Amino acid sequence: MKKVLIIVLLFLAIFITAYGMRRNQGVRRAVPGIPAPVQKEASGKSEVDTGGYHVEYNYQYSYDIKALVVHTRDYRGGMDFTSKISPKDLALAWGKVAEYNDRIDFGWRQSGRWYFWECDSYEDIALAGGVAGISSCSSNNHIIPATVSVKEDVMRIKTGDYIELKGYLVNVFATKGADDMYYWNSSTTRDDTGDGSCEVFYVTEVHWLK
Repeated sequence: MKKVLIIVLLFLAIFITAYGMRRNQGVRRAVPGIPAPVQKEASGKSEVDTGGYHVEYNYQYSYDIKALVVHTRDYRGGMDFTSKISPKDLALAWGKVAEYNDRIDFGWRQSGRWYFWECDSYEDIALAGGVAGISSCSSNNHIIPATVSVKEDVMRIKTGDYIELKGYLVNVFATKGADDMYYWNSSTTRDDTGDGSCEVFYVTEVHWLK
């Protein structure tokens, strides 16, 4: 009986945790008038030792983005090195995509460090500028928090939040010994798609907007 009770309590705890995670995912909404992200050429780097690696975050551009969060994906607790330095991905939207996010069912989702959207027809996405408009006014962002406090803020971000993030688009170079090397490079344009089109974003500030 005791063993059965423990199993029941375990499943109950799992259910409550999963339910709480769903509740914390936020809600879909729209925000009009969000401008395009601002990036400016930058130099310099930050260095840290983590996960057995010596890591360099090499600044490519300073990056300031105001955006509507349309989806999030938590990679916290992952065993791979990427999850250790980037515990969360944010799918962000601005411009017409953010403005019409409540009227267009984009079907946002994220998996395997990618973000996806889908609609039934081209007519459905005309208000957002079609496929090109969605590609240029939304992005998947691999978030690398600069500090513990920034990480705490990042992990609080949920779908439906209107936020401003500041920091740098970075190329990551990490080494463990002479033969173990790791590379991860950021996109530096909002018009690209496919592999390599995500922003690798070293975030130094998080602000919640209205």
